[in-house]
Amino acid sequence: MNPLLCKGMFCLLSWEADSRGRHGEYTLQPLSLQAEETTELGSKKELKSMPFITYLSGLLTAQMLSDDQLISGVEIRCEEKGRCPSTCHLCRRPGKEQLSPTPVLLEINHVVPLYTLIQDNGTKEAFKSALMSSYWCSGKGDVIDDWCRCDLSAFDASGLPNCSPLPQPVLRLSPTVEPSSTVVSLEWVDVQPAIGTKVSDYILQHKKVDEYTDTDLYTGEFLSFADDLLSGLGTSCVAAGRSHGEVPEVSIYSVIFKCLEPDGLYKFTLYAVDTRGRHSELSTVTLRTACPLVDDNKAEEIADKIYNLYNGYTSGKEQQMAYNTLMEVSASMLFRVQHHYNSHYEKFGDFVWRSEDELGPRKAHLILRRLERVSSHCSSLLRSAYIQSRVETVPYLFCRSEEVRPAGMVWYSILKDTKITCEEKMVSMARNTYGESKGR
Repeated sequence: MNPLLCKGMFCLLSWEADSRGRHGEYTLQPLSLQAEETTELGSKKELKSMPFITYLSGLLTAQMLSDDQLISGVEIRCEEKGRCPSTCHLCRRPGKEQLSPTPVLLEINHVVPLYTLIQDNGTKEAFKSALMSSYWCSGKGDVIDDWCRCDLSAFDASGLPNCSPLPQPVLRLSPTVEPSSTVVSLEWVDVQPAIGTKVSDYILQHKKVDEYTDTDLYTGEFLSFADDLLSGLGTSCVAAGRSHGEVPEVSIYSVIFKCLEPDGLYKFTLYAVDTRGRHSELSTVTLRTACPLVDDNKAEEIADKIYNLYNGYTSGKEQQMAYNTLMEVSASMLFRVQHHYNSHYEKFGDFVWRSEDELGPRKAHLILRRLERVSSHCSSLLRSAYIQSRVETVPYLFCRSEEVRPAGMVWYSILKDTKITCEEKMVSMARNTYGESKGR
């Protein structure tokens, strides 16, 4: 309730209803109203108080709060989050009849566990134990220190205790490293809770997906974050890292792939493994790497060279030279050569027709079918008026474990407790810049 504001014989009363009750109910706190009263002798003043709800009840009993007879100097507003509830008779005006909205918690002043509100120690401990079990152990076990002791009924078909859930990690692209034609960085937040299951490892699978690969037969490569990456036993093309989030207790794991193929569609899958051997649900990221790096000036020079070889009478030596030149460049460079050739010399015949005419259908087919390897996305970019290539270096974390995990004891090790050493390294990122005009 706001303070009572009085001036002369007029007072303004206003209050806020607590909308935390269920079904739109309101609770008035036992606030009190104070007023000065003069005694019969007029020589002494006493400060009397009464509960505010008593004051209102008295006014209602005296029929002083009816719509047509409001008490002079008192104004009462009934509002609920800016809307007038139908239960308030002061709001019975045209356009104000509306249902009460769902109660909303307006403010939280202090957060305490529910069991601290109980006075009896025995009841408090029982309530605390039940709450801890419900929150950390799915209500099927007891919290012992920082782990769950599962009930006999909380075991899965494999005989493993499952009262403490193993959360699913969420794999995502690292926001600090933009993917390039060959480099992709992924990360995820450690899912190990403060109490309950303990994460032993993360298994990361990656594979290239294209029309030439049977995804059911080709499973790709599986990497253990602890045994392959942190130990340094894996390939040099993949590096592991660990950092912290906004709070030190939150660990963020990262993996950077440095040797992927340009313009390739890749599927990455991640799942967690706990100390009992359980696997979490899978998290998947599918992406296509950026288009290959293209030297646009060289592509234009090759287009001029091919035109000169095709121009006039083409000898066998010139035919072979043109064929070798076009077969030696990458598919994306060949696409760009075709673009420049048609831009400058299409009036003498386009690239496909001249190649078939000068080299013959068989050799021309061997050259032109390589263009099918370029994705539709890169094909549209390679038709840009200008392409500039650039190579930049970006930092990344490279971490190694300081201890060797014993063979056969992997499940009994906790990944978060592994001592690791990290250092910052640099990786080269090749990119193309596409545009309709030359950049500065």
